[in-house]
Amino acid sequence: MEQMEVEKNEAVKSSIQTQLEESLKSLGALEDGQLVEGTVVDVTADYVFIDIGYKAEGKIPVSEFAGKLPAVGETITVVLIRKDGRGGPEVSKSKADAKQLWKDLRKAFDEKLAVEGVIEKQVKGGFEVNLGGDIHAFLPISQSDSQKVEKPEKLLGLKAEFYIERLFSDNKANVVVNRRKYLEEQIESNRERFFKEVNIGDTVKGTVKSFTSFGAFIDLGGFDGLLHINDMSWGHVTRPKDFVKKGQEIELKVIRLDSAEKRINLSLKHFSEDPWVHFEEKYHVNDVVTGHVTKLTEFGAFIELEEGIEGLAHISEFSWTKKINKPSDMLKPGDEVKCMILGYDIQAGRVSLGLKQVTENPWDSIGEKYPEGTKVSGKVVKITNTGAFVQLEEGIDGFLNADDISWTKKVKHPGSELTEGQDLEVVVISCDPEQHRIRVGVKQLTDDPWQKFADEYKPGSTLEGEITAINEYGVFVKAPGGIEGLVNKSNLSDDRNVSFEDAVKNYNVGDKINVYVVDVNVERSRVAFSVKEFKKKQQRDELSQYMSSVNDDSDSAFTLGDLMNQKKESR
Repeated sequence: MEQMEVEKNEAVKSSIQTQLEESLKSLGALEDGQLVEGTVVDVTADYVFIDIGYKAEGKIPVSEFAGKLPAVGETITVVLIRKDGRGGPEVSKSKADAKQLWKDLRKAFDEKLAVEGVIEKQVKGGFEVNLGGDIHAFLPISQSDSQKVEKPEKLLGLKAEFYIERLFSDNKANVVVNRRKYLEEQIESNRERFFKEVNIGDTVKGTVKSFTSFGAFIDLGGFDGLLHINDMSWGHVTRPKDFVKKGQEIELKVIRLDSAEKRINLSLKHFSEDPWVHFEEKYHVNDVVTGHVTKLTEFGAFIELEEGIEGLAHISEFSWTKKINKPSDMLKPGDEVKCMILGYDIQAGRVSLGLKQVTENPWDSIGEKYPEGTKVSGKVVKITNTGAFVQLEEGIDGFLNADDISWTKKVKHPGSELTEGQDLEVVVISCDPEQHRIRVGVKQLTDDPWQKFADEYKPGSTLEGEITAINEYGVFVKAPGGIEGLVNKSNLSDDRNVSFEDAVKNYNVGDKINVYVVDVNVERSRVAFSVKEFKKKQQRDELSQYMSSVNDDSDSAFTLGDLMNQKKESR
């Protein structure tokens, strides 16, 4: 037994000796500044004690652990500052972390790996980023985000990933990092995964990023999808902001994918059924329906019958009688109106509507109300170069041609005889309900003086008139009753040797003049006079009268030559 006890003690001494020798050998191989591993043997309020296999333990201030203390028995890496410091080996956890961090940064730089850091403060041209271990890097503002940075202060405090662009400059630590490149790679990776994994009809989540006049851009993870204004609702959408809010997280349907162009179209309305599917079950041609005006254009008004069903009332379908220049003269957005369905195209999603069709068409009975010959009082509402429009009732105008203003006066412009707003009595000349036309006249209120003149003054008769005008065509003469006729320049003188220019010198406007009626045209309101023929008739009448008196006094023969000789003698 004694022999066995001796052998046991010798074995223990040998083991301790071996461990001590290995420890001294290991410690002897360490150099100051080298990274070593140790085991935590105790943790107090001020220090963490670590066994690195030396005769004494090293101690590390708890401040070097940034508030997260290790547990007893845990293995940590430290830097051996001095093997024989006061009270044992001097070691540092923070310096070990920094040294390890520089090794990690070098690896990340060489292998183009991302590192983590916190954007701590703004500096000139960018930001300062804390990479840990008292290592700070410069982040240029142009490389701080994947899009333009409008408010740099919003990036402060952000924990993010960065690529290292530079570690040293002039043999000094000068770390420059790039966040933009990392984000762009992540965005592209996310986009590729989206196009690979997502199909049309799938539901996806996104955040409303920004608005345009045609819709909203949705952030799907660094890349955008478009929610077009037409895909927000089956109904009419005027403002995208009425349906989604900036920063709002929403679910949307994917309705179009174009990987080549990297375009994604999203929809809100496709969560519900297209209302056009059941259109023919609810609506029919000639149905009178109620809707709300959503939009006015130059050519008409868009009217929503229900969400997703919108029709167009063309401006020509606004009124049976009124000429509508602008839709806004009758309607405004938001108005509730009754209209009739005139037609539809389900494939195109179009409905043609009419406003006037819900009221009676006054032109259907206009012929009974204004038959030819009807006398009516109206108001001149518009004057044109050829005539004037006279309002017979609200929306019903008759046209008064300039030729129908006077029987006798040649009206060159209606404005010389009429004024807008003037009350005027007229007579209906013609009524055409199909063409929506009514013609009226003023002169037809009295008998046609031309017919009276024609009855009284047949061709060959004579009359005394007054010269009203002289021009290159001849002399205009006003006859009794206001009828005006022309003495053509060839009919002014009976002497062929006297020119018109010389003959007309004997006449002035306002002179009384005797003329011969050559022709009367009632339909064209024209009469031709002649002074030459008047003189010839006068000569014939004188001869006839003289012959009659001579025959009463003598039975002797008397000739025209005798009469001419007698006239010469009397001169």
